[in-house]
Amino acid sequence: MIIINGTSENFQKEVLESELPVLVDFNATWCPPCQALHPILEEIADEGGDFKIVAVDIDEESELAEQYNVSSIPCLIVFDGGEEVDRKTGLQSKKRLLKMLGK
Repeated sequence: MIIINGTSENFQKEVLESELPVLVDFNATWCPPCQALHPILEEIADEGGDFKIVAVDIDEESELAEQYNVSSIPCLIVFDGGEEVDRKTGLQSKKRLLKMLGK
């Protein structure tokens, strides 16, 4: 599985209309914790599962970040059925990310 680049153009389809749970990573390239989180997300994506991972760069998609009240990054939000079901801020362990996804 790949990490999908989330944009204002595809957020509705990839996240809100997804039949699978979606872990959305709001991040920025200049953020050290975000960069440390990326390999963990890649590892989870490579293992696959019945979920999706979408990464949203807050500098490129500031309106999405504002819409979802992202004030600190990395901000990880799990959506299921188009609704937010969990949210964590800061660097998270693989175990905690899988737990957020119900794994």
